[in-house]
Amino acid sequence: MQLDNSRAALEARLAQAIAAMTGADDAARFGVAVSGGPDSMALLFLTSLLYPGRVEAVTVDHRLRPEAAEEAAMVARWCAGAGVPHDVLIPDAPVAGNVQNWARTMRYRLIEAWRGARGIDWIMTAHHADDQLETMIMRLNRGSGVAGLAGVRGQAGRVIRPLLGERKAALVALAETEGLPFVHDPSNADRRYDRAALRAALAGVDWIDPEAAGRSAAALAEAEAALAWSVEALAAAHVRREGAGCRLERTDLPREYLRRLLLHMLAVADPESPTPRGEAIDRAIAQAMTGGKSSLGDWLLTGGASWTLMPAPARR
Repeated sequence: MQLDNSRAALEARLAQAIAAMTGADDAARFGVAVSGGPDSMALLFLTSLLYPGRVEAVTVDHRLRPEAAEEAAMVARWCAGAGVPHDVLIPDAPVAGNVQNWARTMRYRLIEAWRGARGIDWIMTAHHADDQLETMIMRLNRGSGVAGLAGVRGQAGRVIRPLLGERKAALVALAETEGLPFVHDPSNADRRYDRAALRAALAGVDWIDPEAAGRSAAALAEAEAALAWSVEALAAAHVRREGAGCRLERTDLPREYLRRLLLHMLAVADPESPTPRGEAIDRAIAQAMTGGKSSLGDWLLTGGASWTLMPAPARR
Protein backbone atom coordinates (compact mmCIF):
# COMPACT_ATOMS: atom_id res chain seq x y z
CA MET A 1 0.00 0.00 0.00
CA GLN A 2 1.36 3.39 -1.02
CA LEU A 3 1.55 5.77 1.93
CA ASP A 4 0.23 9.31 1.68
CA ASN A 5 3.38 11.41 2.03
CA SER A 6 1.78 14.83 2.00
CA ARG A 7 2.87 17.20 4.73
CA ALA A 8 -0.42 16.74 6.57
CA ALA A 9 -0.15 12.95 6.47
CA LEU A 10 3.49 12.95 7.61
CA GLU A 11 2.59 15.36 10.41
CA ALA A 12 -0.32 13.16 11.56
CA ARG A 13 1.75 9.95 11.53
CA LEU A 14 4.57 11.67 13.39
CA ALA A 15 2.20 12.95 16.09
CA GLN A 16 0.75 9.46 16.48
CA ALA A 17 4.21 7.86 16.77
CA ILE A 18 5.39 10.41 19.34
CA ALA A 19 2.22 10.00 21.43
CA ALA A 20 2.63 6.21 21.40
CA MET A 21 6.19 6.54 22.71
CA THR A 22 5.80 9.37 25.21
CA GLY A 23 2.16 9.31 26.27
CA ALA A 24 -0.31 12.16 26.25
CA ASP A 25 1.64 14.95 27.95
CA ASP A 26 0.64 18.39 26.75
CA ALA A 27 3.53 19.97 28.65
CA ALA A 28 6.33 17.70 27.40
CA ARG A 29 9.33 19.47 25.90
CA PHE A 30 11.24 17.99 22.99
CA GLY A 31 14.79 18.30 21.78
CA VAL A 32 15.57 17.45 18.17
CA ALA A 33 19.06 16.28 17.21
CA VAL A 34 19.73 18.03 13.91
CA SER A 35 22.74 17.32 11.73
CA GLY A 36 21.61 19.54 8.88
CA GLY A 37 20.67 16.61 6.64
CA PRO A 38 17.21 16.48 5.01
CA ASP A 39 15.94 13.83 7.45
CA SER A 40 16.66 15.79 10.62
CA MET A 41 15.58 19.10 9.08
CA ALA A 42 12.26 17.52 8.11
CA LEU A 43 11.83 16.20 11.65
CA LEU A 44 12.63 19.60 13.13
CA PHE A 45 10.21 21.34 10.76
CA LEU A 46 7.33 18.96 11.53
CA THR A 47 7.85 18.96 15.31
CA SER A 48 8.04 22.77 15.37
CA LEU A 49 4.58 22.79 13.78
CA LEU A 50 3.18 20.11 16.09
CA TYR A 51 4.55 21.49 19.37
CA PRO A 52 5.09 25.25 19.03
CA GLY A 53 7.09 26.66 21.93
CA ARG A 54 8.00 23.18 23.18
CA VAL A 55 10.80 22.25 20.76
CA GLU A 56 14.52 23.00 20.88
CA ALA A 57 17.24 21.88 18.49
CA VAL A 58 20.78 20.72 19.07
CA THR A 59 23.64 20.08 16.66
CA VAL A 60 26.87 18.29 17.52
CA ASP A 61 29.90 19.49 15.58
CA HIS A 62 32.41 16.69 16.00
CA ARG A 63 35.09 18.83 14.32
CA LEU A 64 35.79 15.97 11.91
CA ARG A 65 35.05 17.99 8.75
CA PRO A 66 35.78 21.67 8.06
CA GLU A 67 32.29 22.09 6.56
CA ALA A 68 30.56 21.00 9.78
CA ALA A 69 30.74 24.45 11.40
CA GLU A 70 28.91 26.06 8.47
CA GLU A 71 26.34 23.27 8.48
CA ALA A 72 25.66 23.93 12.17
CA ALA A 73 25.39 27.65 11.38
CA MET A 74 22.87 26.85 8.63
CA VAL A 75 20.70 25.01 11.16
CA ALA A 76 21.08 27.92 13.59
CA ARG A 77 19.89 30.41 10.97
CA TRP A 78 16.79 28.38 10.17
CA CYS A 79 16.02 27.98 13.87
CA ALA A 80 16.38 31.70 14.46
CA GLY A 81 13.88 32.41 11.69
CA ALA A 82 11.46 29.78 13.02
CA GLY A 83 11.76 30.87 16.66
CA VAL A 84 13.28 27.55 17.76
CA PRO A 85 16.11 27.69 20.34
CA HIS A 86 19.27 26.01 19.02
CA ASP A 87 22.62 25.03 20.51
CA VAL A 88 25.82 23.69 18.99
CA LEU A 89 27.82 21.20 21.08
CA ILE A 90 31.53 20.47 20.65
CA PRO A 91 33.20 17.28 21.94
CA ASP A 92 35.50 17.82 24.91
CA ALA A 93 37.67 14.76 24.23
CA PRO A 94 39.86 13.82 21.25
CA VAL A 95 38.99 11.10 18.76
CA ALA A 96 39.80 7.65 20.11
CA GLY A 97 39.48 4.23 18.49
CA ASN A 98 36.93 3.72 15.72
CA VAL A 99 35.94 7.19 14.49
CA GLN A 100 32.28 6.39 13.87
CA ASN A 101 31.86 4.68 17.24
CA TRP A 102 33.59 7.58 18.97
CA ALA A 103 31.37 10.11 17.21
CA ARG A 104 28.19 8.20 18.09
CA THR A 105 29.16 7.78 21.74
CA MET A 106 30.21 11.41 22.05
CA ARG A 107 27.05 12.65 20.35
CA TYR A 108 24.67 10.85 22.69
CA ARG A 109 26.69 11.76 25.78
CA LEU A 110 26.73 15.45 24.90
CA ILE A 111 23.07 15.53 23.94
CA GLU A 112 21.98 13.79 27.14
CA ALA A 113 23.89 16.34 29.23
CA TRP A 114 22.29 19.13 27.17
CA ARG A 115 18.83 17.59 27.68
CA GLY A 116 19.25 17.61 31.43
CA ALA A 117 20.58 21.16 31.50
CA ARG A 118 17.72 22.48 29.34
CA GLY A 119 14.98 20.63 31.21
CA ILE A 120 13.91 18.75 28.09
CA ASP A 121 11.83 15.60 28.45
CA TRP A 122 12.57 13.75 25.20
CA ILE A 123 15.26 13.75 22.55
CA MET A 124 14.23 12.88 18.98
CA THR A 125 16.51 11.58 16.27
CA ALA A 126 15.59 11.26 12.59
CA HIS A 127 16.34 7.57 12.01
CA HIS A 128 13.96 6.33 9.31
CA ALA A 129 12.86 3.11 7.59
CA ASP A 130 15.83 3.02 5.22
CA ASP A 131 18.24 3.34 8.17
CA GLN A 132 16.42 0.46 9.85
CA LEU A 133 16.74 -1.79 6.80
CA GLU A 134 20.48 -1.07 6.52
CA THR A 135 20.98 -1.83 10.22
CA MET A 136 19.09 -5.13 9.99
CA ILE A 137 21.08 -6.32 6.95
CA MET A 138 24.41 -5.34 8.51
CA ARG A 139 23.55 -7.23 11.68
CA LEU A 140 22.24 -10.22 9.74
CA ASN A 141 25.59 -10.30 7.96
CA ARG A 142 27.32 -10.42 11.36
CA GLY A 143 25.21 -13.34 12.58
CA SER A 144 23.20 -11.34 15.13
CA GLY A 145 20.39 -12.87 17.16
CA VAL A 146 16.99 -11.51 18.09
CA ALA A 147 18.33 -8.44 19.90
CA GLY A 148 20.57 -7.38 17.03
CA LEU A 149 18.03 -8.06 14.30
CA ALA A 150 15.50 -5.88 16.15
CA GLY A 151 17.60 -3.07 14.70
CA VAL A 152 17.30 0.52 15.83
CA ARG A 153 14.91 0.77 18.77
CA GLY A 154 12.02 3.19 18.58
CA GLN A 155 12.77 4.24 22.15
CA ALA A 156 15.89 3.95 24.28
CA GLY A 157 15.61 5.75 27.58
CA ARG A 158 14.77 9.38 26.82
CA VAL A 159 15.67 9.06 23.14
CA ILE A 160 12.83 8.41 20.70
CA ARG A 161 12.93 7.74 16.96
CA PRO A 162 9.43 8.48 15.66
CA LEU A 163 10.31 8.37 11.94
CA LEU A 164 11.21 4.67 11.75
CA GLY A 165 8.08 4.02 9.70
CA GLU A 166 8.90 6.70 7.11
CA ARG A 167 11.00 6.47 3.94
CA LYS A 168 13.98 8.74 3.41
CA ALA A 169 12.66 9.77 -0.01
CA ALA A 170 9.49 11.17 1.60
CA LEU A 171 11.53 13.20 4.08
CA VAL A 172 13.80 14.59 1.34
CA ALA A 173 10.75 15.46 -0.75
CA LEU A 174 9.21 17.30 2.21
CA ALA A 175 12.41 19.26 2.81
CA GLU A 176 12.55 20.27 -0.84
CA THR A 177 8.85 21.16 -1.07
CA GLU A 178 8.98 23.31 2.07
CA GLY A 179 12.22 25.00 1.03
CA LEU A 180 14.14 23.78 4.05
CA PRO A 181 17.90 24.23 3.90
CA PHE A 182 19.84 20.97 4.11
CA VAL A 183 23.16 19.39 3.23
CA HIS A 184 24.32 15.89 2.40
CA ASP A 185 27.13 14.56 4.60
CA PRO A 186 29.76 13.18 2.16
CA SER A 187 30.64 10.39 4.61
CA ASN A 188 27.19 8.91 3.91
CA ALA A 189 28.42 8.07 0.41
CA ASP A 190 31.98 7.06 1.35
CA ARG A 191 32.19 3.36 0.53
CA ARG A 192 35.06 2.88 2.94
CA TYR A 193 32.33 2.71 5.58
CA ASP A 194 30.24 -0.47 5.69
CA ARG A 195 26.92 1.35 5.91
CA ALA A 196 27.69 3.60 2.96
CA ALA A 197 28.75 0.61 0.86
CA LEU A 198 25.54 -1.21 1.75
CA ARG A 199 23.47 1.90 1.01
CA ALA A 200 24.99 2.10 -2.46
CA ALA A 201 24.26 -1.59 -3.07
CA LEU A 202 20.62 -1.16 -2.00
CA ALA A 203 20.10 1.92 -4.16
CA GLY A 204 19.30 -0.17 -7.23
CA VAL A 205 17.15 -2.74 -5.43
CA ASP A 206 13.42 -2.15 -5.70
CA TRP A 207 12.06 -5.49 -4.44
CA ILE A 208 13.03 -4.99 -0.78
CA ASP A 209 10.39 -3.11 1.18
CA PRO A 210 12.00 -1.07 3.99
CA GLU A 211 8.62 -0.42 5.59
CA ALA A 212 7.95 -4.17 5.83
CA ALA A 213 11.46 -4.70 7.21
CA GLY A 214 10.68 -2.03 9.80
CA ARG A 215 7.59 -3.93 10.89
CA SER A 216 9.71 -7.07 11.25
CA ALA A 217 12.23 -5.12 13.34
CA ALA A 218 9.42 -3.86 15.58
CA ALA A 219 8.12 -7.43 16.02
CA LEU A 220 11.61 -8.64 16.89
CA ALA A 221 12.00 -5.80 19.39
CA GLU A 222 8.80 -6.95 21.09
CA ALA A 223 10.09 -10.54 21.11
CA GLU A 224 13.36 -9.33 22.62
CA ALA A 225 11.48 -7.46 25.35
CA ALA A 226 9.44 -10.59 26.12
CA LEU A 227 12.58 -12.72 26.32
CA ALA A 228 14.29 -10.20 28.60
CA TRP A 229 11.22 -10.17 30.87
CA SER A 230 11.12 -13.95 31.18
CA VAL A 231 14.90 -14.17 31.72
CA GLU A 232 14.55 -11.82 34.70
CA ALA A 233 12.03 -14.24 36.25
CA LEU A 234 14.19 -17.28 35.49
CA ALA A 235 17.28 -15.61 36.94
CA ALA A 236 15.44 -14.65 40.11
CA ALA A 237 14.27 -18.25 40.54
CA HIS A 238 17.35 -20.21 39.49
CA VAL A 239 20.56 -18.12 39.69
CA ARG A 240 22.27 -17.96 43.06
CA ARG A 241 25.39 -16.19 44.23
CA GLU A 242 28.00 -18.69 45.35
CA GLY A 243 31.14 -17.25 46.86
CA ALA A 244 32.83 -15.06 44.26
CA GLY A 245 30.71 -16.55 41.47
CA CYS A 246 27.25 -17.82 40.58
CA ARG A 247 25.35 -21.08 40.20
CA LEU A 248 22.58 -21.83 37.70
CA GLU A 249 20.40 -24.43 39.38
CA ARG A 250 18.17 -25.26 36.42
CA THR A 251 19.67 -26.19 33.05
CA ASP A 252 16.78 -28.04 31.29
CA LEU A 253 15.93 -24.90 29.39
CA PRO A 254 15.98 -23.91 25.70
CA ARG A 255 19.44 -22.94 24.54
CA GLU A 256 18.54 -19.27 24.09
CA TYR A 257 17.55 -19.05 27.74
CA LEU A 258 20.78 -20.75 28.79
CA ARG A 259 22.76 -18.24 26.74
CA ARG A 260 20.99 -15.29 28.30
CA LEU A 261 21.22 -16.69 31.81
CA LEU A 262 24.95 -17.26 31.36
CA LEU A 263 25.36 -13.63 30.26
CA HIS A 264 23.32 -12.62 33.31
CA MET A 265 25.64 -14.64 35.57
CA LEU A 266 28.71 -12.97 34.06
CA ALA A 267 27.17 -9.54 34.58
CA VAL A 268 26.30 -10.36 38.20
CA ALA A 269 29.71 -11.84 38.96
CA ASP A 270 31.65 -8.96 37.40
CA PRO A 271 29.68 -5.98 36.05
CA GLU A 272 32.87 -4.43 34.65
CA SER A 273 33.90 -7.50 32.66
CA PRO A 274 33.55 -7.19 28.86
CA THR A 275 30.81 -9.31 27.31
CA PRO A 276 32.31 -12.40 25.62
CA ARG A 277 31.81 -12.81 21.90
CA GLY A 278 28.90 -14.96 20.74
CA GLU A 279 31.15 -17.77 19.54
CA ALA A 280 32.80 -18.05 22.96
CA ILE A 281 29.41 -18.21 24.69
CA ASP A 282 28.22 -20.90 22.27
CA ARG A 283 31.33 -23.02 22.90
CA ALA A 284 30.96 -22.65 26.66
CA ILE A 285 27.32 -23.73 26.54
CA ALA A 286 28.16 -26.76 24.40
CA GLN A 287 30.82 -27.82 26.93
CA ALA A 288 28.56 -27.22 29.94
CA MET A 289 25.71 -29.22 28.42
CA THR A 290 27.99 -32.30 28.41
CA GLY A 291 29.31 -31.63 31.93
CA GLY A 292 32.56 -30.07 30.73
CA LYS A 293 34.47 -26.94 31.66
CA SER A 294 35.43 -23.87 29.64
CA SER A 295 36.99 -20.48 30.21
CA LEU A 296 35.21 -17.20 29.57
CA GLY A 297 37.82 -14.53 30.08
CA ASP A 298 38.65 -14.52 33.78
CA TRP A 299 35.87 -16.98 34.57
CA LEU A 300 35.51 -20.76 34.51
CA LEU A 301 32.16 -22.32 33.64
CA THR A 302 31.60 -25.88 34.91
CA GLY A 303 28.62 -27.85 33.58
CA GLY A 304 26.57 -30.71 34.93
CA ALA A 305 23.15 -30.89 36.60
CA SER A 306 23.78 -27.30 37.64
CA TRP A 307 26.31 -24.86 36.21
CA THR A 308 28.82 -22.88 38.23
CA LEU A 309 30.70 -19.79 37.15
CA MET A 310 33.79 -19.16 39.27
CA PRO A 311 36.98 -17.15 38.94
CA ALA A 312 39.39 -19.04 36.71
CA PRO A 313 42.55 -20.36 38.41
CA ALA A 314 45.58 -18.14 38.00
CA ARG A 315 47.61 -19.04 34.91
CA ARG A 316 51.12 -20.29 35.50
